[in-house]
Amino acid sequence: MVIAGSAYVQAGGYSNWAVVVVAGDWHAHDGSPSEIFDNARRDVSQALADIGFNPSNIVQFSVRPQRYSAAHAQRSDAGTIADTLSGLSDRATSGCLLYFSSHGAPSGLVLGETILTPPKLDRIVSESCGERPTIIVISACYSGLFMNALETPNRMIMTAARRDRTSFGCGGTNRYPYFDACFLSSVDEASGFRLLAIRTRQCVVRMEKETGMAPPSEPQIFIGRAIASRLPAWR
Repeated sequence: MVIAGSAYVQAGGYSNWAVVVVAGDWHAHDGSPSEIFDNARRDVSQALADIGFNPSNIVQFSVRPQRYSAAHAQRSDAGTIADTLSGLSDRATSGCLLYFSSHGAPSGLVLGETILTPPKLDRIVSESCGERPTIIVISACYSGLFMNALETPNRMIMTAARRDRTSFGCGGTNRYPYFDACFLSSVDEASGFRLLAIRTRQCVVRMEKETGMAPPSEPQIFIGRAIASRLPAWR
């Protein structure tokens, strides 16, 4: 993990961004109870704070928010996420970051008892963030299906898999899904989001080879032409 107060000279670069971090389920792939997505939610939120995002502008969401009172977690449903992001973006006006960790389906992202579809997520982001620089990270099976709907010049998108592939690491004994583990372990190695995306993808490839997972998930990266120069380095 990144240590707060270490040699990050551009911490103010993300201090005025609105951030939502969402755990969309509480089950392992076999249906048993699991903390994997909430572990990712908690630790991704801390990692973002450590690289300069203002903790007061980071809101966490869980399917079981009552279990995480210390995080002041909100309930993971599309309406609550949309309303919260709208309020956050009114006061944190420089940019938006949305991070989702959940199971995925060929039609979208599991969000509690519902499916968040690509058009719905695009509407949520567009209504609150508009033309601001926006980073969207989706850690789930089939998450590449969000690419076409979300791609705009002011957005950067990272997904854990291409649209027709599963991702890995959602077993009952895992601490995080592979993609989330790689995102977290790569923060220290990166100086900004472009390199973080590349390092995360490389890490996923290594983990899948080491554990014999196939076919490979093939994480996807999109960086719009208008956002590339608007993402400060943090180291």
